[in-house]
Amino acid sequence: MTVREPVYPAGRHQLYDAHGYSPAIKSGDFLFVSGQVGSRDDGSPEPDYQAQVRLAFKNLKATLAAAGATFDDVVDVTSFHTDPETQFEPFLALKFEAFPEKPYPNWTAIGVNWLAGFDFEIKVIARIPAAA
Repeated sequence: MTVREPVYPAGRHQLYDAHGYSPAIKSGDFLFVSGQVGSRDDGSPEPDYQAQVRLAFKNLKATLAAAGATFDDVVDVTSFHTDPETQFEPFLALKFEAFPEKPYPNWTAIGVNWLAGFDFEIKVIARIPAAA
């Protein structure tokens, strides 16, 4: 039986407890990161779309760091968008800030109609470096 080893970033937000999930689970040298959103400390959504995406990437970075990983260790990404036609172009600019160079990770973008009050969510799988 696999034992789930949860990973929590510093300053974890209230959504984890409110919705009953771990920010990430470490399994061997892989890190499976739950969907990260642009939530403020109290769990509420950042109202501005670009600021919300920036905050989601910041939350993702903190979760990766808690496991000793960075954006460079990400191998697979899934992003969720409530209005892909209007959000995708501004999102891409922010995506390239996090992943500026080739080779890029695998990426799947999905249009959805509900994200619990958020407009963007990102989940990843990363390979944890041996030193971590």
